Amino acid sequence: MSILQNYQTLAFSLFFVVLSLVIWGQCHQKIAIYSSIANLIFELRIFSSAPRTPAILDSEAVDIEPLLDFDIWSVEPVRYRPYKTQGHVTMGIMKRTRNDWIHMDRGYLDRIRDRTWLIQNKAEFTIGTGPLVNHAIEELFTEIMVVYLPQRYPTIFKMKEDIVQNLVTGGTYPCSASGLTPEMMLQFLGTNVEEDFYIMCPDKNDGEFRLRGYVACFPGGFLSPARVGESVREIHQPVPGYEEKLGRSVDRYFARMKPGKFIGRMNWSLQVDGDDLFRTDGNNYYPGQENQFEAEKVLPSLTSCFLRVEHQTLVALPKSGAIIFCVRSYMTKLEDIKREGDGNLLADAIESMPEKLGMYKMRHFWGEKVLPWLRAE
Repeated sequence: MSILQNYQTLAFSLFFVVLSLVIWGQCHQKIAIYSSIANLIFELRIFSSAPRTPAILDSEAVDIEPLLDFDIWSVEPVRYRPYKTQGHVTMGIMKRTRNDWIHMDRGYLDRIRDRTWLIQNKAEFTIGTGPLVNHAIEELFTEIMVVYLPQRYPTIFKMKEDIVQNLVTGGTYPCSASGLTPEMMLQFLGTNVEEDFYIMCPDKNDGEFRLRGYVACFPGGFLSPARVGESVREIHQPVPGYEEKLGRSVDRYFARMKPGKFIGRMNWSLQVDGDDLFRTDGNNYYPGQENQFEAEKVLPSLTSCFLRVEHQTLVALPKSGAIIFCVRSYMTKLEDIKREGDGNLLADAIESMPEKLGMYKMRHFWGEKVLPWLRAE
């Protein structure tokens, strides 16, 4: 019997007990008692008719803490500086909670406008669906759009009957997946939150988790359509040191993930030719590409150099078994890093990269100009 059923049984039992007392002779309390009982039953009925949260909320991560006074215009972006603590080619796994899933700050509206334009004009790169993933897309839509956002950010996402209104963008979306296509669900996701979502589904034949769907407006040198069907190992095959240091560990971690257990990690690199977040290539180097890069990669303008940080969150969904790889990207000017006094720390982290990883991160292109500048007083 559920907790709700227990409450209802208790309420009706209490009703009959009190009614017996009234009949027995305490008639002067009759009105107050009936009123209290009616209120209690009314509240229980409201509770029982309210939308139930999906099964993921039955885990330790059940509680969503509402930010009742959240003022998006006064919230600064999170200042992630992973080069201070995270080694190269490490899992760097950290425990996360459900409250860490989606972040919002004062730059939200500008980036949502960028994402909306990309979804409308580059749908072939930003939206990925298919019969093997559509059930997981519906589950993800319900988790984020229907359950999480209105509870976590009630000053932004307001439920009104059968729709949810975004009070920042002025847009609306249905509070049910019924009648929506998988493409529509991903479009709503992509135009209401800044995070990208890569949906890894278990392969029925070999048990490997493979990329089957995505909403990816801000890839960091990652061509999502070309990766559909690939396993985690295959996706990371170009990353130097991944197979030797992380391949088996990541596979085991994926196999052991339980619904509702949120974990996170960080990834970072330098982007030396502007702050645009949509990059399907050009941020990583592969042998044979020496003549494909323009001069700004070799002799970049220092005002166009940025630290690109990805806050990555993983969680398994309970119904589909899919693992959601969630990526939120942040850009910080290297001028600001220097101003914070971290120029030498960042330069140390870049120089400490193993040779192959440094090449993959394109250090041999921009390092000669950027590294001395970071160290200069």
